[in-house]
Amino acid sequence: MHPVAFAGAAAGRLAHHVVSGVVGALVVKGAVKRLPEAKPAARKAVVNGLAGGIRAGRWLSSAAEEARLKAGDVLAEARTTLGEEAPPPSAVATDHDHGHEH
Repeated sequence: MHPVAFAGAAAGRLAHHVVSGVVGALVVKGAVKRLPEAKPAARKAVVNGLAGGIRAGRWLSSAAEEARLKAGDVLAEARTTLGEEAPPPSAVATDHDHGHEH
């Protein structure tokens, strides 16, 4: 996996967890300070906050994937400029040596 793609994917996952966790924690913390009658409303707010975090995470994942694809396009163009043949995106190196037979 290209380092840019790996970093983008990791950033998307991290942002998803951070956003949903922070939103959920803030909503719960605010709800604890209110009256006990607010529990159903607090639960709805937590659910809505987490849903927003999930949407944000999906958007970030989509943006990271788009960045990965654009980086791959630029890398392929650079290789073509050097006269090299760029491997297809699905090409995976299968020759590896780490001390055992296959």
